[in-house]
Amino acid sequence: MKNKKTLIIAITGIVVAFSFFRTFRHLDLSRSGSRINGILVSRVIDGDTIELSDGRTVRYIGIDTPEVREKKDNDWIYKPMPYAEEALAFNRKLVEGKVVNLEFDVQKKDIYHRVLAYVYPVRKGNFSNGVNIEDRMINLEMVRQGYAMIYTYPPNVKYAEQFLKAQEEARKDKKGLWAELEDGVIASSEAEKHIGLIKIVKTEVMDTYLSDKVLVLNCRDNFKVAIFRNNFSLFPIEAARSPDSYFRNRTIQVYGVLKEYKGSNEIIVNHPSQLEILR
Repeated sequence: MKNKKTLIIAITGIVVAFSFFRTFRHLDLSRSGSRINGILVSRVIDGDTIELSDGRTVRYIGIDTPEVREKKDNDWIYKPMPYAEEALAFNRKLVEGKVVNLEFDVQKKDIYHRVLAYVYPVRKGNFSNGVNIEDRMINLEMVRQGYAMIYTYPPNVKYAEQFLKAQEEARKDKKGLWAELEDGVIASSEAEKHIGLIKIVKTEVMDTYLSDKVLVLNCRDNFKVAIFRNNFSLFPIEAARSPDSYFRNRTIQVYGVLKEYKGSNEIIVNHPSQLEILR
């Protein structure tokens, strides 16, 4: 009887401690400064998103991977883009069930209340003066191995140049998703056949439209390229100041997810690396 009572007390203590730990860690984000160390990854959601043991979702800063799910009406269905499952598997291999450190940038959460972070797995059994030893940054490794594309969204641009360099090398070596993309460039006349997929599109800019929110490049075959104002600072000054003289009648190559919007096919560009002026 005494042993049973002791066991019940012990279990109760563990439950209380666990609840306290979850609550503490959840509230700790706003007071965490630039980092939180030593958190367990309980689940990998996709190539750029993970779930922590305290229930929070973390979105990797600076990168974007092919989606494994598609929203249909009000539900999400499992419909992986090409290379989405490979990106998920690689991310899972790197962090699932492992302890990680989180490094923050200017913004710590996005509009979906996900934590935004650079993620570093901790090497087991390696300590130096009581501080755990970090392995390579997962965000950067996903880009370096061709499982992710860079996704620069100011003001979280601390490592933007490192991401760009890693992507340039992955493209040059045709690693991961880049092998199919580089070998499968399409004309804008073919864009409609590839809605929802990541593609490299070659086209010609006919004219431009600039509003308070967005710059639109109107191209051949009812194809458009959209650049939102919050990303203008990443592009040459002339591109936003005099877009018509900068882009009009130029042949360009642009990559990204093809979408249908108001009767046109388009790609949203978040970084200059997505758009190349050929001539």
